[in-house]
Amino acid sequence: MRESTPSFFAWCDESDRIDAFTEALSALVHPWRICSSLSIFSTWRDEIPVDEVAATLHAQFGTDAYAWASFGVTLSSGRALGFSSHCCGDGQLRRGASGPLGMSPFDKEELLPLRLPVGLLASAKSIEVEAAMASLVVQEDVEDLLLRLCAPGASRRVTTGGCTKLGHWGAPIEIGATYHATATEVVRDLALSWVHLHGDDKVERAAGLSMDALRARVDAAPHGARIAVKGGAEVSREAVLQAIDTAPAVLLDALEASALPDDDWRAVEPYAREVMKMIAEGAPVQDVDLTTRKHVRFLEQHAPYHVRRLPSGGVVLATHPYRTLWPLWNDALFLLGITS
Repeated sequence: MRESTPSFFAWCDESDRIDAFTEALSALVHPWRICSSLSIFSTWRDEIPVDEVAATLHAQFGTDAYAWASFGVTLSSGRALGFSSHCCGDGQLRRGASGPLGMSPFDKEELLPLRLPVGLLASAKSIEVEAAMASLVVQEDVEDLLLRLCAPGASRRVTTGGCTKLGHWGAPIEIGATYHATATEVVRDLALSWVHLHGDDKVERAAGLSMDALRARVDAAPHGARIAVKGGAEVSREAVLQAIDTAPAVLLDALEASALPDDDWRAVEPYAREVMKMIAEGAPVQDVDLTTRKHVRFLEQHAPYHVRRLPSGGVVLATHPYRTLWPLWNDALFLLGITS
């Protein structure tokens, strides 16, 4: 079974976009600090140092601008991938562009590998262990990339972002990872999802709304209105409003409590780490196919959730890109006595 590669998106004010874009590039292309190419309007440059990107973009950037860059990235796992990234103005967003900041790998097979080397002499080889190995590698890289795009420094220009395999910035509760510069606004995931799924607003257009404005949008819906979430679940207007009105610290505690790995994951994680250790020590390996329905299904149902409170005051919610954040949110709402 073939799955789409993850794409990353981030939102910030239009006036901050060039600085946010260049800060992200500095974090992504480190240590080389060279972009393979940069394009904006009729300007095209090859092998441009990151330090020169800001000046090039400031000279031409405006509401109708769309800038594009390509570069190599060394991931936290040590893998090296080629990426493209873009930055666009609000005029482009109104015409349907994604973003306003975004990036994705060139090779759709690289970030989510289709095959994985597994130790021939592993004491426990199974589809579940193989899937867990893939999850351990991929989740670390995805979270690292999301933070390099959204929070490369202390500026906090980017207020929210996400990682999705949908090909577009979908409802936050239906994607695999989200970032918020302010942890107390983590409920933005639910509010944005409501506005997107009920009002059909593009996430890119609604992501910059204040929490008060988002709450007003939810409150304006008819009593008893509901949104359908992928997988067959539904969320009511009243549940979203209750979550928005819940004390942020209480909501974060509930999300953390709901992020505990399930029994299936706990049963295989030690063996997955054992196999990875054997490979690192030079054990003979063979490639295994990770695209079977059984591999994907295990990740969709059992990949662990991470709730990371950041030193900057932000928060990341994340799982493997094959899974969505909705089960995490659903369990947290249940703990709080909020029924959908």
